[in-house]
Parts: sequence; C-alpha cells; structure tokens
Amino acid sequence: MMLAVWSLTVRDILRFVRQRSRIVGALGSPILFWFVIGSGLGRSFQGSTPGGGYLEYFFPGTLALIILFTAIFAEISVIEDRQEGFLQGVLVAPVPRMAIVLGKVLGGASLAFVQACLFLLAAPLAHVPLTVASFASTAAVLAVLSVGLTGLGFLIAWSLDSTQGFHAIMNLFLVPMWLLSGALFPAAGAAPWIRVLMRVNPLTYGVEALRLALYGHAGLAAPLALTAAFAAIMLGAGAAIVRRPLKG
Repeated sequence: MMLAVWSLTVRDILRFVRQRSRIVGALGSPILFWFVIGSGLGRSFQGSTPGGGYLEYFFPGTLALIILFTAIFAEISVIEDRQEGFLQGVLVAPVPRMAIVLGKVLGGASLAFVQACLFLLAAPLAHVPLTVASFASTAAVLAVLSVGLTGLGFLIAWSLDSTQGFHAIMNLFLVPMWLLSGALFPAAGAAPWIRVLMRVNPLTYGVEALRLALYGHAGLAAPLALTAAFAAIMLGAGAAIVRRPLKG
C-alpha cells in the first residue's frame, strides 16, 4: 500500500512541477490578490483590523488562498487521469482503494504546503513578527489545512468528469468558501446571516488557526482541532467515495 501511495504522490508532484502555468496560477494569483487588495483596501480597514494594517490582516487569508488554489489545480489531475485511462488502471490494480486517496491527497497537499511555506517567509513584509516558534506552529497548521482542502478537492474532482465542471464548482463553492472564512474581513462587522455562514464554514477555523499561530496567541488548540477534524472527515469521505463506480 505504501509503495502505491508513494508512487501516486511523487507522480502528481512531478506532473505539477513540470507544468509551470499551474505553479504560476496557484502561487502567483494569491500573491497578486494580497498585494493589490491589501494595498487598495488598506485605508478602508485602517483601525478596524489587528495592528491597523490590512496587508497584515490579509496575510493569513492569503496563505489559505495559496493552499486552496494549489489543491484545486493539483486535483484536476484526477479528472485528467480518468480521461487518459490511467485511473481505471490504478483501480483494477491489487492495491487498497485508500492508497489512491492518500496518494492523490498527499501529492496535492505536499505541493500546497511547500508553496504556502515559501510565502510564509514573506511575513516580515506584512509586518508580521515571524519567529522560529511562530513559523513552526504556522507550518503545522498549514500542513493540516493542506490535507483538508486537498481532500475536499479530491472529493469534488472524483464526482466530475470534466475540467469545465470542476472550474464551475470552484467558482460557485470553493471561492465563496474562502471569501466567507474571515480572510477578507472580520466576522464582527458582517451581517448576522453572513456571521452564521462564517461560523459553519470549516475554512474559517483554518484561517483563525493561522492567525493565532502567526502571533503565538493562546487558544490555538480549538481551531486547530476543528481543522484536523475537517481533514480527517475529508479523508474518510474520500475513502468512501472511491468504492463507488468511477464516473465516466
């Protein structure tokens, strides 16, 4: 099983790295959003965010966006593998179905984690006081969140048979999920129904955990535990869905 997991993981990593457009899309777009939106809205949010700087407030949300974009681009390979016939060959191989889930999820999660950690090194540019301890705790949150969001991407991709449909779901579901996670604005000033949506959004707790980890604040255990539970649920749901007949 571990050989199958390792093979699928390395295959997805190499496939992603060789396609530069995906690297640019997964890492470049969130950084552009962080700089443009953060600079453009800085004065509007001055005094209403921790530290008074919007670039600083937006930094954890950008980390989450990098993970989300990388997970999206990485899990498109599930649809491509199905169309090329590779996935059907893996399904008939004498390996547990869970190996497919772990291989595909760990491949995408590894890519998301590395790219997010690279952006994390830019924390001083956002006036975030990065220390060895805060880097380690933030990296731990990034690892858990990478598994959760990549697992979610795997679930969506497994249920679809076209990349066009995957991008439609991304625009309809995944991007609003990020928008309502506290990445762009705090829940305190939002409308009551928006606060309800933010409270039931699992990504909200991932962004909160990132923000607490960056500053070494107490209370990290609760949002991190909820994020870990989300990741475990995604892996469990992935293990269940691969037992169904493959669509397409």
